[in-house]
Amino acid sequence: TQAEDLRKKYFGTPEMLISFFQNVAQEVREILAYLGFERLEDVIGRADLLRQISSRGSERWRAVDLSKVTAPPVGSPLRSVQRRNDRPGSPLDDRILEDMGSAIVDGSSFRGSYAIRNTDRTVGGRIAGRIARVYGDTGLESGSIELDFAGSAGQSFGAWLIEGMSLTLIGEANDYVAKGMHGGQIIVRAPDDAGFDAHRATLVGNTVLYGATGGHLFVGGRAGERFAVRNSGGCAVVEGVGKHCCEYMTGGTVVVLGETGRNFAAGMSGGIAYVLDERGDFPSRLNPALASYAAVADDEEIRSLHALIQRHLEATGSSRARNVLAHWQAFLPHFRRIAPKDAPFEKRLVSTTRRRNNERSGAPAGIMPAAAL
Repeated sequence: TQAEDLRKKYFGTPEMLISFFQNVAQEVREILAYLGFERLEDVIGRADLLRQISSRGSERWRAVDLSKVTAPPVGSPLRSVQRRNDRPGSPLDDRILEDMGSAIVDGSSFRGSYAIRNTDRTVGGRIAGRIARVYGDTGLESGSIELDFAGSAGQSFGAWLIEGMSLTLIGEANDYVAKGMHGGQIIVRAPDDAGFDAHRATLVGNTVLYGATGGHLFVGGRAGERFAVRNSGGCAVVEGVGKHCCEYMTGGTVVVLGETGRNFAAGMSGGIAYVLDERGDFPSRLNPALASYAAVADDEEIRSLHALIQRHLEATGSSRARNVLAHWQAFLPHFRRIAPKDAPFEKRLVSTTRRRNNERSGAPAGIMPAAAL
């Protein structure tokens, strides 16, 4: 750690670390010698040397069968014969950038549609980097780059997104969606003919919106664990989350239109969250160390929350959002407002991106008009 006061708590020295690794290396040499080998290279790929240990009476081990893992490979080399394990084909971002041509430099608009697979990782990251290289962190005009995807996205879909970019995914995505997001918009929704209730389906993985500083994310379904961890400015609407939502959150806005896991708002020191608590059990899922909950009672805040859910409906076509808005007066009493205990009451839904947009347009600081949402 770089913090002086925290370093004082650790007695370790570089010499201790060196000694540890030297002892590890020595023990590896002893094990190799016991097996009759001199080098690590002599045992790499030697699956025939592996034996599954007995269960030792453990119930958890009884059904474990590792025979296929320890079986010698047939018809393939025992170890990698490639100098590098490069993925085949070109990254999806490279193909998109090729299709875009000079659109970024010219400041012109572009829209493209692409199939996506879970081997396509960090889609949008290189494009955001190219925009930032030309325009800095201000990005492009809103909606300049619109990219539509269909399929299952790999990790970090929409990472480091910047203003001017809009990504729509019809399908599902792995972990780290919107990681480090700075601006723009990401929409994830199920296909129209999915054949299941999207509100109860998990469409994005864990650690979504990690470290985001701006932008908007709309998920027409549930998310995994640690949604919006370390979020410091992103604005998101999701229809259910796992454990540890809003963990270490320092800014931004999160709306959950459904159930949450336990330990909600652990370490939350900024930002604001709204949870639709139909079952009335949310208080037992909140970590009360730093955050507290209350009803949503301020008129301006109610209008802004309604407008944000309306935008979520328009983006995802969510049946859940449509039902909430159609019966607004019935659902409103079930919303819980979560904020840090020591934070002053703010009558607004606010994120870094929207504050920056207000400053650009000359609008006064504070709540964004419902029509602008």
